[in-house]
Formats: sequence, structure tokens, C-alpha cells
Amino acid sequence: MKLNEIKKIGVLGGGVMGGGIGQVMATHAGYEVVIRDINDELVNQTRDNLFNGRWGIKRAVEIGKLEFDQGREAMERITVTKDLQALADCDLIIEAIPERLELKQEEFGKLDAVVKPEAIFTSNTSGFVIAEIAQNVSESRKALFAGMHFSNPVPTMKMCEVIYIPQTSQDTIDAVAGVAEKAGKVVSMCKDAPGTYGFLLNRIFAAARREADKIVDSGIASQEDIDKAMMTGRNWPSGFYGQRGGIGRQW
Repeated sequence: MKLNEIKKIGVLGGGVMGGGIGQVMATHAGYEVVIRDINDELVNQTRDNLFNGRWGIKRAVEIGKLEFDQGREAMERITVTKDLQALADCDLIIEAIPERLELKQEEFGKLDAVVKPEAIFTSNTSGFVIAEIAQNVSESRKALFAGMHFSNPVPTMKMCEVIYIPQTSQDTIDAVAGVAEKAGKVVSMCKDAPGTYGFLLNRIFAAARREADKIVDSGIASQEDIDKAMMTGRNWPSGFYGQRGGIGRQW
């Protein structure tokens, strides 16, 4: 599938991450979006965060990031549901469920049987090997499989890592990168690397965190002073040791 053929985006998993991905796909890229979660409570939470949350569409209109009509039209393009079949005719799927490899493998196996065979599958994993996530899909689907890692909160963070496996076709790579760019993201490309966790952002951050831990353990500096140095010297919004967010633990 080529970029110009993509009209409808499916997001597997709601919450802060999946809702944020769905939001930028509707508001910035103009796609019709279906977000699927597993029960009514989570569907309602996702819908509320999407429209009324801190990073939601209503807030974006209030602070001038979106015009009122743009926000209204984007809201009309988004469906939140617990029906897996609602993803069947989507052109591109972005998985954003919790970071458990077996769960991702299981859900992609289900999707492969439900979603049309020409659709592209992507995972928003923070770092699992993409080829391992794709192990339960058909060989033909693997040519349409990639990683699409966003940074949280998705509506405000510009990064998107696009990760490709040996089987990923060039059309798929181009389409996934193109969708991210239409959603206002800056794309970094990365080869899938078996035996590792993390792609660019998280591997580099983890290496820096290990060095920071060595400094603390050696008594050279405190956690607070390391965070202050990185936040004021590199303009990081948060350091290694302060509170950090993440997606929910449902599913």
C-alpha cells in the first residue's frame, strides 16, 4: 500500500498513548481514525482524554493550536470502540497496547485474521524487536510490517522513529514515514536490531542513564544535581530521576 492510498487509520489500544496517536492522525493528518480498546470503561476514558484531557482537542482549541472548526471536524473523524471488527477496513494499523511482547504477538495474530490483507501493520513499542512482534502474522503481512514509535505526549512531541525489518517493503517504509510526517512528526529511520531493546531515543537515553547511575553510586553527585545539570545544560524538560509518565497497565 502506498501513502496516497491510506485513508483510514486504526489504533489498537487507547489510553494516553493510543488516544494521542489517534488525535494527531485526525487533527494534523486529516485521516478517519478508529481507536479500539477492550471494554466500555477504557473506551470512555480514552474518549474523554481525547476530547477533554490536558493534551486533548478541546484544550488545543482553547490555547489556539487548532481552530474551532478544525477541532470539531477532527472529533467527527474519530471513532472509539471495543469492536475489533471495526478495524477490518483500516489501511494502516498502529498498535499501542501495553509493553508485553507476548500480548503484542497475540493481538497481531488476531488482527492478521481480521484486517484486510493489504493493510500496513505497525507497532508503537518502546523497544521490542519488531521481527519478534510480527512473528504471528503471515509472511505476506511481514512485507507490510514496521515499527512506528512515538514519544509521549504524542500531540506535543515531534519525534517518530520508523523501524523496518528485512521483509519490510520500500513502499511500506515510505508510506509509514509519510503518514508520520503528515501527522506533524519528524521521522528518524532505524533498522530492526535483534537482541536489543530500544531503537534510537530509548537506547541512547538508557546508556546515559547507566552512566548517571554510576556517578550516583560512586558518590560523585546526587540524583538531584545530575537532573539539574541535564535540564539546565541540555534543556531537557525532565531528568533521569524525576517523575516520568507512561501508558496504562490495562489489557
